[in-house]
Amino acid sequence: MFTGIVEELGTVAGVEEQGDAIRLSVRAGTVLEGTGLGDSIAVNGCCLTVASTDGDTWTADVMQETLDKTSLHGVAVGDRVNLERAVTVEKRLGGHIVQGHVDGVGEVLRREPSEHWELVEVSIPTGFGRYLVDKGSITVDGVSLTVVEAKDASFTVSLIPETLARTTLGTRKPGDRVNLEFDVIAKHVEKLLAGGYLKEQA
Repeated sequence: MFTGIVEELGTVAGVEEQGDAIRLSVRAGTVLEGTGLGDSIAVNGCCLTVASTDGDTWTADVMQETLDKTSLHGVAVGDRVNLERAVTVEKRLGGHIVQGHVDGVGEVLRREPSEHWELVEVSIPTGFGRYLVDKGSITVDGVSLTVVEAKDASFTVSLIPETLARTTLGTRKPGDRVNLEFDVIAKHVEKLLAGGYLKEQA
């Protein structure tokens, strides 16, 4: 589990093709502190398992399912990526509950810079608009953000200078693909209501 508060920007150091998977190597610093084999690190919002470490570089195996459903498909050496270690019980929940399980890929539609912040609009896959509400939470490339305006096929967020400077969202441009994870609580509530479970318990 994660919070959507990016700890650092890492750099892709290697991409080894393995047929139906890739072995991804990422150069980092902060997220390697106290991290061991089998631990989880979110890369652009995708929960990956540390397979090995070597100095300031760690590797993870990324299976075909993840490549098919996320923007990690096509990742290249030199790309910057958002990194966050799994949350511990002692850590403040500064963002919201993030699983690192990407629901789909959106596309940056437009950016409107302002003096102190920037408005960004992102498209959403068909059918996911029901999970968004104004002032609700959304995870974009692993970053916990507050929805400004929820639309049927897109949403907008306002990015403060800290987010622009410390995450990949500062350099994403119209046409770029981003990983999206919608609020897991909304998805569970929908399933309960659709199945009549809450009515049965009443």
